[in-house]
Amino acid sequence: MATRDEVLEQLKTVTDPVSGNDIVSTGMVRALNVEEGTVRFVIEIDASRAQAMEPVRAEAEEKVKALPGVEKVSAMLTAHSAKAPPDLKPSRKAEPAGPQPVPGVDRIVAIASGKGGVGKSTVSANLACALAAEGRRVGLLDADVYGPSQPRMLGVSGRPASPDGKTILPMRNHGVTMMSIGLMTNEDQAVVWRGPMLMGALEQMMRQVQWGALDVLLVDLPPGTGDVQMTLTQKFAVDGAVVVSTPQDVALLDARKGIDMFNQMKTPIFGLIENMSTHICSKCGHEEHVFGHGGVKAEAEKLGVPLLAEVPLHLDIRMAADGGAPIVVSKPESAQAQAFRDIARALIAKGQA
Repeated sequence: MATRDEVLEQLKTVTDPVSGNDIVSTGMVRALNVEEGTVRFVIEIDASRAQAMEPVRAEAEEKVKALPGVEKVSAMLTAHSAKAPPDLKPSRKAEPAGPQPVPGVDRIVAIASGKGGVGKSTVSANLACALAAEGRRVGLLDADVYGPSQPRMLGVSGRPASPDGKTILPMRNHGVTMMSIGLMTNEDQAVVWRGPMLMGALEQMMRQVQWGALDVLLVDLPPGTGDVQMTLTQKFAVDGAVVVSTPQDVALLDARKGIDMFNQMKTPIFGLIENMSTHICSKCGHEEHVFGHGGVKAEAEKLGVPLLAEVPLHLDIRMAADGGAPIVVSKPESAQAQAFRDIARALIAKGQA
């Protein structure tokens, strides 16, 4: 079985035609992953050199494939440009201007938050399952590349298959078709990528995954207003966004920035969700607003958008997510599950999901 060091040594025999140095010492080789006979890596280049560097990519792929124990090699070009890497898009035609739909997908809905830790991914998993329970054909893309949690929350494991080396077959559980960068890496492995790699990965998961016919594709975004959010809204026809926040003032400050980003990108806000809204003691029944209360509702009224739900802070929601069966699936009759079902029904009623 080839090791990471052996792969790097082999890649040092591949020369960058412009600098004359090998592609490892120039820092062009990124995101190298060696596991179980499969090697994946990215060659980062200048956008204007895409065509000239294709032979270099092919040479690197062939040389790594020649190592003992290597059964499959995937090498991609990525560039500081809005274009997808050439090996991801065989066509040489210019990209169409403006956001484009994903074939077979009727609607794309972004699930966003201004800051981390507000339960956005938990909401995304439960909302996907709730929409599936309402009879919708649902896809869920885990675009939170630095903290991909959907495989754990939806109880999915293993690696997606790729019959032709280009098309990726997504995973499916609880009636939801799902894809995540977390399925491509080990659970404890960090994704150390810069902007161009993030954008390339998002485009690959949107364009090359065989989503099939979907009524709605939910995109679980990373927190903040960075490269992934901008690429999604600029490249793909996003129908609208749902913003998740706790009622805490600090969380609302960041949520406002996320909302402003979507406004700048001309993406409609379908509504806000106040997560961890209230906590009811399981022993005495006392209700306590741990993070405050009503802040998200007031913000929604100020913006003139719906408050889709006030989801409680409850142990069962957390335990269900950690166990791989969201509360909508594991305890469908509970009040916590009904909160997510209500969101799903509201979006369906308005033709948004």
